[in-house]
Amino acid sequence: MPLRDDGYGEILPTPPELQQRRFETVDHLPPPEGDGYVSTIEPVPADVVARSTWREECPVGLDDLRYLTVVHHGFDERLHTGELIVHASVAEDIAWVFGRLFDAGFPIEQLRVTTMEDLDAPPTGDGNGSGAFGCRPVTGRSAGWSQHAYGLAIDLNPFHNPYRKGDVVIPELASYYLDRSLDEPGMIGPGSPVVEAFAAIGWKWGGNWTSMDDWMHFSQNGH
Repeated sequence: MPLRDDGYGEILPTPPELQQRRFETVDHLPPPEGDGYVSTIEPVPADVVARSTWREECPVGLDDLRYLTVVHHGFDERLHTGELIVHASVAEDIAWVFGRLFDAGFPIEQLRVTTMEDLDAPPTGDGNGSGAFGCRPVTGRSAGWSQHAYGLAIDLNPFHNPYRKGDVVIPELASYYLDRSLDEPGMIGPGSPVVEAFAAIGWKWGGNWTSMDDWMHFSQNGH
């Protein structure tokens, strides 16, 4: 996308094909064999570390992180196996939350480990990857670690639940979903099963912030 002076992509209207977005999930892991919810928790395998954003200067060590796989619904009405890296102290709680999302039938387009290529990619404006650990600064700042860098934050369906601060919208083509009166699958709203599930483990939702809207974002400390 053409870049603005602040480095973000230009905020453009949502193309018709991205409105009411219900794309098929691309499987990065084998799909589940059964039709129920299953999750696994383990230390982060070396091959997963290699394709993640973790590096020595990250604010959390590998021993303090865990690799989760969880079964989730897709927009394609099929079940998929997603993956994420979270802090070890919250791994069991997060596995429980995704079980509640599964029970609610909440669809997730893509749930996978964030890669360095993801962080370094130029803006396309249409990204919709859900995930947790990402060793990066706070959005909009050049310093200060994001809660994602500790494995203590999760973003869900960013295109359906974009970030807005002033005239910045991320993803840049997701303006259609700034209308939170819409009732589209994959959207997160007050009192929704997603918000209630995270609240049950003490996590807070960026959709309740006053200085900006970050409808995709959940974190343990509310930042």
